[in-house]
Amino acid sequence: MSLYALLTRPGPSGFGYASTAEEVTAGVRLDGKTILVTGCSSGLGRETLRVLTLRGATVLGTARTLEGARAACEVAGAGRAVPLACELSDPASVRACTRVVAQTAPPLDAIVCNAGIMALPVRRTAFGIELQLFTNHVGHFLLVTSLLPRLAEDGRVVVVSSAAHLRTPREGIRFDDLGAERGYSPWTAYGQSKLANVLFAKALARRLEGSRRTANALHPGVIQTQLGRHMPAALRVGWGLVSPLAFKSVSQGAATQTWLAAHPSTGALRGAYCADCNVARPSRLAEDAALGERLWEATEGIVARLPG
Repeated sequence: MSLYALLTRPGPSGFGYASTAEEVTAGVRLDGKTILVTGCSSGLGRETLRVLTLRGATVLGTARTLEGARAACEVAGAGRAVPLACELSDPASVRACTRVVAQTAPPLDAIVCNAGIMALPVRRTAFGIELQLFTNHVGHFLLVTSLLPRLAEDGRVVVVSSAAHLRTPREGIRFDDLGAERGYSPWTAYGQSKLANVLFAKALARRLEGSRRTANALHPGVIQTQLGRHMPAALRVGWGLVSPLAFKSVSQGAATQTWLAAHPSTGALRGAYCADCNVARPSRLAEDAALGERLWEATEGIVARLPG
């Protein structure tokens, strides 16, 4: 536990910065529940899978390859995890995954959009879209909207964003240059993708109004995981030195998404942005409903043009 975690106190929910995924689900039973978690092969996804299965849920754990998903499910799934391949930057892979889920799984009680990539040092694209935006947002948009018919009547969509959504282009989403060719910055492109995550969750929540289904976004905290594998070596070393002072552990980092997916009290949250297992305030741009609707329409257009 970091020094900062030792100095913090719980928030209104009774949980806080130092809470772990096991602690926020203590006493919660998920027997008979089915939950899909993307990015289960390591880090927060693997811990989320482990804790949800520990509480009795059947977890559909996706990873970029079936082999990666199987390895994680065998280690963390306690016999309750089902491995699936889902490469979010490959529409054919996402659609194949959703077909398997639709054909073989019971209604989904939650979808946890956990997978992502961060701070690619060199600009890369998929289908003309900057790769972080495509993977973190478009891939999850395609996955979730395809699975909405399979979402339970009180099902939850949990979208992992980041406080990095504060660092974006001035306009928030650079609609006129989604390939991010102008002055590419790894962290600004990452921030744009994380803003898109919050906007997506809020726009989805608006579309679910009048039902018991929910959609919420979250900042997991700063955690030293494989998500930072693309960062320069010097920065990774620096993170390692700072980690004991301020970073969360993997179990602490997985707490907020696990809380949103499983805790009875969070079923009342709709379109919220959460951090440290409490409702938090996102950026002004993240609260811009018009921007969220423009992004939804633009993403629908992107998805309609994708092959497969």
